[in-house]
Formats: sequence, C-alpha cells, structure tokens
Amino acid sequence: MTESNAERANDKPVFAAELFPYRSLGRKGFRVLLLLSGAVCFMYGMFFIVTGAWPIGFFFGLDFALLYGAFWLNYRSGKAREEVTVSRTDVAIRKFAPSGRMVEHHFNPFWARFLVRRHQEIGILSMHIFGEGRRTDIGSFLNPDDRESFARAFKGALATVKQRI
Repeated sequence: MTESNAERANDKPVFAAELFPYRSLGRKGFRVLLLLSGAVCFMYGMFFIVTGAWPIGFFFGLDFALLYGAFWLNYRSGKAREEVTVSRTDVAIRKFAPSGRMVEHHFNPFWARFLVRRHQEIGILSMHIFGEGRRTDIGSFLNPDDRESFARAFKGALATVKQRI
C-alpha cells in the first residue's frame, strides 16, 4: 500500500451518524390539526361576532395565529441537525442551525474524551466531547432513548479507533 492509500484508509470513517430532533407530529398531522383548529376558531369566532361580542371573536383569530406561530417555530427548530464522524485521524462534529449556519469542531481521536452526564431516574442528561482545551456538546436535542443508543455507539467507535494503533 502506498503512503497516500494508507492515509486514505486511516481517514475512512469508522463511525458516522446524522442526528435530527424528533418531531412526533408530521406534516400531514400538522395540516389536519391546523385545519380542525382553524375551523373551530372560525366557527366560534363568527358566533361571537354575530351575537355582538365581537372582541371575543377576534381573540379566536388571535388564538389561531398564535397556534400557527408556535408550530412554525417548532418545525423551524426541527431543521437543526448534527453530523458526527469518527476516523482514525479525526473526530468531526458539524452542527447545522435551523438558519442553515454551520459550525464545525474537530478533535484528535486519541486525545478526545467523551463525557456523559447521567441522572439515575432520567438517564443521560448531556453528552460532551472535550480535548486539547476545547469542548462541545452533542445531541442536546435527542430524546433519552436516542441519547443512550448514540452514546453507546459513539463510545464504541472511539474505543475501536484508539485500539488500532
């Protein structure tokens, strides 16, 4: 094997994961919820406007607008994601904000330490990678089950890389 081939073999990822926040309500469910709540708000709003209590009718419109805004913000925050790769020469974490902005962190896998904070009843509270005076969190938006499986897989990948000297 030539030197460039050996370098490429060392750079081949041992572990790669793309982390997304979980959203229990899909787009179709969101449309159905919005349609039903919009119909109810419109119906009761019109009832109060017709009976002469017009300020209450407009509050139903405000309720619907606030509900739509809350779900819009929720789905926007769901666009955040993280890409984590571990190779023999690098631990790379790319964090994508909902706005599309990306921040990239690199660690030497032999110096990198994986810290998992746990609570006895809840499970994993947070996960951090630190090394060489730098630190970053991973998967802060994951649910407890996904944190457990990711932590197990990531810890195994780091151990595998450190064993292959």
